[in-house]
Amino acid sequence: MTARLADIAAQAGVSEATVSRVLNGRPGVAAATRRSVLAALDVLGYERPLRLRERSAGLVGLITPELDNPIFPAFAQVIGQALTRQGYTPVLATQTPGGSTEDELTGMLVERGVAGIIFVSGMHADTTADTQRYERLRAQGVPFVLVNGFSERIRAPFVSPDDRAAVRLALTHLVALGHRRIGLALGPRRYVPVQRKIEGFLEGMRELLGAGAGAAEEMIEHSLFTLEGGRAAAAALLDRGATAVVCASDMMALGVVRAARERGLRVPRDVSVVGFDDSPLIAFTDPPLTTVRQPVRSMGQAAVRALLEEIAGTPAPHSEFVFLPELVVRGSTASAPKANGAQSGEDQTWG
Repeated sequence: MTARLADIAAQAGVSEATVSRVLNGRPGVAAATRRSVLAALDVLGYERPLRLRERSAGLVGLITPELDNPIFPAFAQVIGQALTRQGYTPVLATQTPGGSTEDELTGMLVERGVAGIIFVSGMHADTTADTQRYERLRAQGVPFVLVNGFSERIRAPFVSPDDRAAVRLALTHLVALGHRRIGLALGPRRYVPVQRKIEGFLEGMRELLGAGAGAAEEMIEHSLFTLEGGRAAAAALLDRGATAVVCASDMMALGVVRAARERGLRVPRDVSVVGFDDSPLIAFTDPPLTTVRQPVRSMGQAAVRALLEEIAGTPAPHSEFVFLPELVVRGSTASAPKANGAQSGEDQTWG
């Protein structure tokens, strides 16, 4: 039976325009109003559109940007285990180069009637991305939680590590070892975690070393969150006299180690390297990597709790749950080299 807007509007006590917005999954309709429209559909015997049918009580979607970086399988494992303990079945959806996009994966999960979705390092972290995709998802009645990358424009619970504190931990460690020329290797500037790490770096360099913003900015290099990206960033930073490099991911840090060795430099004797994440197996690299541990277990469990509250109809406020990272010191950092004063930064004056 084809639904007539006028009949539904009269039954629900709303305008036909409101009914149209609900049936088409558009934002801007209060939850109570949406429920009234859906109830009117049921009373009048109309079939709900597929996107508005009851969610499966057992399935929860988990979308990650990739699985090559071991931090994402780590998140998937923690989140999957937490969901399973609560009686849910996780459905892992991963983007692939040239394959499905986040929007396509989201649509697939919605069509399968998932009870909710957790996004890890998704489009929400990109400050240039259109956030209306999340409003449309909310309009469809699908609860969701976002991990890594806060946005004031999205009404949802967020779970993040303290990126500013992470860089400050690394800087404090390296400065205590005598380093003065410290570089920061990052991914593209448009991502929220990158911007926060830059803020922590500039603040730390100023407070710990008296470096002016301009001079500190010169020690920041943007690339990709990959081994190849770290290798490229390291080439530029080593050319600028860096004796230590703080990286935005463990994969980038491994690229820095490779770049240093290609120049005949030894890690950590000539160059110290600090990663970020404490990915599985990173303690067994050569040398074992000093890194800032992202609290994956606590963050994953918090994301699941927040999503279950959303599913239960008692949503958390539009807020960000921030977790403190931890510095893990291993074999890739050591005292600044002393053989060359200019290289070690002993005579470096920051502007």
